Amino acid sequence: MEVLLTDVTEFKYGENAKAYLSAILDYGENKIVAFKLSKRNDNALVRDTVRQIEDKIIPTQTLIHSDRGYQYTSYDFNNFVKKHQLTHSMSRVGKCIDNGPMENFWGIIKEEMYRLNTYVSFEELENDIKQYIGFYNTQRVTLKMGLSIPA
Repeated sequence: MEVLLTDVTEFKYGENAKAYLSAILDYGENKIVAFKLSKRNDNALVRDTVRQIEDKIIPTQTLIHSDRGYQYTSYDFNNFVKKHQLTHSMSRVGKCIDNGPMENFWGIIKEEMYRLNTYVSFEELENDIKQYIGFYNTQRVTLKMGLSIPA
């Protein structure tokens, strides 16, 4: 809970519907510590996501990094940052690489879960996202687990 990364990504489902996933990645643990799926990409989505970590924040020590999206420059988000004594870091304009590990997670979930299925309903998508994040946090094999690539 020292360095957190956050962002919002989009998923399509049904005929023409969109869902938005807001998540917070603990960079040290490489785990998703909070997430929320919504039919709307708005300030409430980000607010509901960050509220999930209120009791885990280390005041004056936790850094949260985001892009420059309107949700992260909003009055509501900045009040949350001040109230909980977070350090807020933001990506440079047009430089998504600053938030690379979060962007990497979006690529992984979309490749390993989303693109393998067709989602008819919001509820179907939401259920699979919950299951996948549980898998990602506890069972997905990574090089950080001490595995090595054969020479």
